[in-house]
Amino acid sequence: MNLALSFRPQNFSDIVGQGELVGIFKKFISMQKLPHSIFFGIAGCGKTSFARVVAKEFGLDFYEFDGGNFKLEELRKILDHYKESLYKPLIFIDEIHRLSKTQQEMLLIPMENYRLILIGASTQNPYFALSSGIRSRSMLFEFKALKPQDLEILLVRVQEKINFSIDEDAKAFLLKSADARAMLNWLEFALVLDPKHIDLVNLKKLRNSVNTQGVSSKDNHYLLISAMIKSLRGSDVDGALYYLARLIDEGESADFIARRLVIFASEDIGNADTKALNLALCTLEGVKNIGYPEASILLGQCAIYLASAIKSNASYKAIKEALAYVKNNEALDVPNHLNNHHQERQNYLYPHDFGDWVEQKYLSKDLKFYHSKGLGEEARLLENLKKLKNHKA
Repeated sequence: MNLALSFRPQNFSDIVGQGELVGIFKKFISMQKLPHSIFFGIAGCGKTSFARVVAKEFGLDFYEFDGGNFKLEELRKILDHYKESLYKPLIFIDEIHRLSKTQQEMLLIPMENYRLILIGASTQNPYFALSSGIRSRSMLFEFKALKPQDLEILLVRVQEKINFSIDEDAKAFLLKSADARAMLNWLEFALVLDPKHIDLVNLKKLRNSVNTQGVSSKDNHYLLISAMIKSLRGSDVDGALYYLARLIDEGESADFIARRLVIFASEDIGNADTKALNLALCTLEGVKNIGYPEASILLGQCAIYLASAIKSNASYKAIKEALAYVKNNEALDVPNHLNNHHQERQNYLYPHDFGDWVEQKYLSKDLKFYHSKGLGEEARLLENLKKLKNHKA
């Protein structure tokens, strides 16, 4: 018996966890009004099962696609089938973040015209992974990691259908697994070893260890990310690698880690080492195309470089200061000589005609946001500015 399939929820009462979302969708269904939806959250928290239940409860035909192998031709055939019907299919796209930009754009018109009901599932933050067009047409719902008490409800259901006993220490160990699917698969093969009784010895034969604070713990998720970033900032290569390895081992998305590295490269290294941002961006693109386990190599290489690079947050602080000023002060008038629609535009001095720099006002008020630390390549950039203004370029 495949436990993961056998105990897949058939209705809302079967769903463990996600109580708030169950309430919301019950209301949608009672009003016969279902929005396009994006479900996002860690793997194994029930996004696909939830979508299946929604389709069943609403009475919609359910079509499931994999974002990594999505073919627009197949979707067109489905939509053509319902062309003359008032009935709409529910199109579920797992890993919707893997759709190309073109594929996402092709969904917009049928979504707009409600020729389908779209539910997409993703382990990625939709604000990073999906186009603004998809997001603006959809409701975004975050799925929370299942808690041990949620998994215990599922375990009891399995015991009610399959007669077996389980030791308390084995039970506690089992409930620390990362998600429902992992727990059911683990349980299934533990019952192969002993169909009547589960003990800790047999569980550990199948999985030597389990992180008590794995990706199922939101607090630990942010704790590890924060610890990795702080290690990078502190130029501790081994610390950064340790927390990176923890994140990878606990199932964190390679895309998510890479995005954090990109942000760090700009925020904490900036122009002190311009290669850092390029490497981080290449890492982000690389892990999207490669995936685990090889993606861990790219992440490791990038983390080592970022930890070893000269650091400066001058650029980060500069844009923060500029944004704060704009938000809290009246807008400055653009000087007339910079305005192409003003008669004084002919007074604009073209720097290339003056040895690449000429003194003129670019702001109607003297402001200074950028304060270079003169570290790494920032020192060269600062020297460039000095040379230009001294007419030595």
